[in-house]
Amino acid sequence: MNVTSYDKSSAGMIAAVLTLLGITGLLVAIYFTNYRPPKIDAVPVELVDMPGGYEDGSPDETPNLESPEEEVPDPAIAETTDEAQVEEMLETIVELSDSATQQVETVIQSESSQNSGEKGSASGTGGRPLGMGGGGRGGFPAEQRWFIKFDDDTIDVYARQLDHFGIELAAFFQSEAKLVYIKDLAKPKPAVREVKTGGDQRLFMTWRGGTRRKADESLFKKAGYDTTGVPIMHMYPKATEQNLAQVEVDYRNRKTAEIRRTYFNVRKDGAGFKFVVTSQSYLR
Repeated sequence: MNVTSYDKSSAGMIAAVLTLLGITGLLVAIYFTNYRPPKIDAVPVELVDMPGGYEDGSPDETPNLESPEEEVPDPAIAETTDEAQVEEMLETIVELSDSATQQVETVIQSESSQNSGEKGSASGTGGRPLGMGGGGRGGFPAEQRWFIKFDDDTIDVYARQLDHFGIELAAFFQSEAKLVYIKDLAKPKPAVREVKTGGDQRLFMTWRGGTRRKADESLFKKAGYDTTGVPIMHMYPKATEQNLAQVEVDYRNRKTAEIRRTYFNVRKDGAGFKFVVTSQSYLR
């Protein structure tokens, strides 16, 4: 028996199909190996930070609030809300007619009888809480307890990190009484705006040391400004500040009033970057 042309063609087709199936299987395996599940955004947590204290204070002390009400551990807002709403309604309707006023008073009495809310109150030890800035319930404000380190080696990567977090650079030219902001730092020509000093309420940080001061000067030079000897600040948008606060709390689930220092590093995260906490120190 001889191998016919049909046998050769059939064997070639089978080999080609098997090869394509093998390649398809390999590509599918590569895809699932590198597949990243969609990132689930955490529910944003509003962190109310009211720090402040004294360097010679104690971490177990809190200011004496001298509340006139008895301390209630689980206050409700129903009573205070109803009072405010009822007062406004009453003032408006009294001006209309006496009958309307009587009707409203009946409704007020009915609503207040169903009101189960309790006024909140709090007390303190009356001592001096440990912290910085005076007053408050103890602890350090964010600008005094956060230390951020950028771990890149090139100005281009550093500029992309700042752009990713929406951080603007600001230089204060005291002789001209103006602030110069630059953003879009990875572009050949950053965007520039000049304003008179004052009015910016964003969180800002400055360098404690290292070579990044020179990098900031280079970025300003790219924008056409000489900032030698000029104070340079990093202006953090509210979303980035909230991100830092969330990462800080998620690290050890400690209250901000108990944290003395939090050290952040910037790490690569896919096509972008993220903040990670490398260490924390505590007041207690």
